[in-house]
Formats: sequence, structure tokens, C-alpha cells
Amino acid sequence: MIELYLFLGFMIVAAIIATEIKDLLAAVISLGAVGFSVAIMFIFLQAPDLAIVQIVVEILTVVIFVAVILRTTHVDDTIGKKLAGTQVFAIVTFSVFALLFLIAMIRTLGQIPMFGAPLMKVASEYIRLGLSQTGGANLVADVILDFRALDTLGEATVLFTSVIGVVALMRATGRKK
Repeated sequence: MIELYLFLGFMIVAAIIATEIKDLLAAVISLGAVGFSVAIMFIFLQAPDLAIVQIVVEILTVVIFVAVILRTTHVDDTIGKKLAGTQVFAIVTFSVFALLFLIAMIRTLGQIPMFGAPLMKVASEYIRLGLSQTGGANLVADVILDFRALDTLGEATVLFTSVIGVVALMRATGRKK
């Protein structure tokens, strides 16, 4: 359980960095760290379906944001000579966070159960009652559409909301009054 609190603290720090930093690319990376931490927390909480949705949303939004930032901004080359000390600090800080993230990811992946093993009582009930209660031959579709329909609706809502958010951010013209 301590891992969840560590990830929550990491998410708060990354969110503060994302809102306060002046470099847009670093802000997007910090925001991506928040999203991927949410996905890891979903894995800890034994909700891999939500983790997969979160990872897909994060990858798409981070890639789109980075593409937009690289396409629309330009770097002033005269500043580079003055920032040698801060670049070393940034590299060291990034390396520490990357190492911590890698360790957390390895520990998280080590907790994932073997493929097909119904470790939870609910999973064994889905397997036992799936065909008799739903009448469908595809157990995965039966679970998604019959037993966990509200969860699937929530995931679809997350995907739809993220797509709407990206479209709203990338539109060419703003609202005109």
C-alpha cells in the first residue's frame, strides 16, 4: 500500500512541475509522468483494463502534444551557452526520476499474475458462469458487455473525453465572440 502513497506523492510533484515550469516540452513530459503513474496505480489496484485505457490515452496525448510543441515552437540558440550548469542539474534530476520510475515499473510488472490464472474470486465466477448466464461463446465479450457494462461505459467515456480534449486543443481557430 505504501507504493500507492509514493505514486500519489510523485504525481503531485509532477503536476506542480507541469504547471510551474516554463519549458512546454518539460511540462508535457511531467504531465505524461502523472498519467503513467495513474496507470501504474491502476495495476496495483488490480484494474488492468483501466490501466490499458490510461496508457493508450497517455501515449496518444503525449505524442500529439510533443508533435505540436516541436512544430510550433523554436529554440533560441543564444541561451544555450548560459545554461550549462542547469543542464547538468536537469540531466541528473531526470536520471534519478527515470531510475525510480524504472524500479517502480519492474516491481509493478512483477506483481502481475500469470496469464490465464484466475487469482480473484470474481474472475473464477466469470469463467464458471459466463456461458450459462450470457449465452455467448466469447467469454471476454460477455464479461465486457454483460457483467461489466458500466465499467466499459466509463472507459469509453474516458476515451471520448480525451479525444474531445485533444481536438479542442488542436483546433486552428479559437472561439470567436
